[in-house]
Amino acid sequence: MPDHSDNSDNSIFICDSSQIEEGGRGVRFPLTAAGEDAVGFVVRFEQEVHGYLNRCAHVPMELDWNQGEFFESSGLFLMCATHGALYEPNTGKCAGGPCRGGSLKQIKVIEKEQKIFWQPDDVFRPVLA
Repeated sequence: MPDHSDNSDNSIFICDSSQIEEGGRGVRFPLTAAGEDAVGFVVRFEQEVHGYLNRCAHVPMELDWNQGEFFESSGLFLMCATHGALYEPNTGKCAGGPCRGGSLKQIKVIEKEQKIFWQPDDVFRPVLA
């Protein structure tokens, strides 16, 4: 369950910064997207953290091959395990395959004090207990 403690800005703790490495495994987290239960994820690319809804722009399926594995073998693109759509890790924009100009839906994430947080908004909300 997300940790809301110690945050005056409504940010929700996802993981420690050390849990995600450049071009490596991402960390998944539960959320509600437009009122439906869904999954978000964070990855690190070019030393920055990026957050997205775990849903391909081509077909609404989760991207990861195995839990947390979003990058293709070069570590340069996020890849949908179902149909091979490629996305730029720093923008979420389609870089090739069947996504045809679509984009992943970005989730606002921040990194501070060696921790990664997401910031709920009107679309992406915490899962209610």
